[in-house]
Amino acid sequence: MIQKFALTAAVLGLCTTAALAQSVAVVTPYLAQPGTQAAIEGFEASAAEKGWEVNVVDTAGDVAAVISRIEDAVTQNADAIVIAVDPAQVNAGLLAASDAGIPVVGLDAGNDPLLVANVTSNGYAMAAETAVYAANRIGGEGNVVMFVFDAFPPVQIRGVIADAVFGNFPDIEVLDRVTPDVQDGGIADSRAQMEAILAANPEPGSIKAVWAAWDQPALGALQAIEDAGRGDEGIVITGIDANPQARDAIAQGGSFEASVAQDFASMGAEAAEVVARAIAGEEQLTSVVYVPTTLITKENAAE
Repeated sequence: MIQKFALTAAVLGLCTTAALAQSVAVVTPYLAQPGTQAAIEGFEASAAEKGWEVNVVDTAGDVAAVISRIEDAVTQNADAIVIAVDPAQVNAGLLAASDAGIPVVGLDAGNDPLLVANVTSNGYAMAAETAVYAANRIGGEGNVVMFVFDAFPPVQIRGVIADAVFGNFPDIEVLDRVTPDVQDGGIADSRAQMEAILAANPEPGSIKAVWAAWDQPALGALQAIEDAGRGDEGIVITGIDANPQARDAIAQGGSFEASVAQDFASMGAEAAEVVARAIAGEEQLTSVVYVPTTLITKENAAE
């Protein structure tokens, strides 16, 4: 009888554990971006420690499809949803989640009243740091090419701040403000667009710096500059993210001089903590959670 009771209790315990397993959907159109991928991997690692079931959905650049995938998660009764996309562009999906009482957390997304919180890096600080670095390196004068992406809030604010920094130097002119195609991450189209800009400005010194809101355009610009035989002109390139390819380029001591390392693993882990608090019904005191960053130059690129 005692053995039967123990067996029944064990079975009930297993059922209870299974019932407590949380289901979380992660939806993004930007999984091709190394930063987004690393942040989601950080979230998955933390979620695994918590025993959650995580379903990562990549819409491969299709922002509109994110709405349908959020609605799918609502239909499937997910315990929480994480998005890495501009919340303003997927409002219908967020409303569906809100109506169902399902908390939604932004992972390097943007601020929105329908989000519990957005976990990200301080884009204002990162953009200011790299733009000031570039401006100082060129002595506060010359033509600068900017690569931006206003469709995604965390990247859009970087461009706004860089505009402000360069605008504060009367002898710096923004020669072009390029929005590259990002379906492949942004390298190929950035390279093509930089090739065209170089061809239109063939004189040495006609371009002093390239400021990129993330690393892929910086890498594309670097390829274009080197292929055009203009790698010895001293064109200063800066990016943001400090992904492995960017770190390698910076370590070589060429035109790509600086980037800012975001701690994507910690970003994902912190997003998991926000999700855990939301599922538990705890109050989230801040709508934005910033994760620290580090300026990467040749001196620390290999670290």
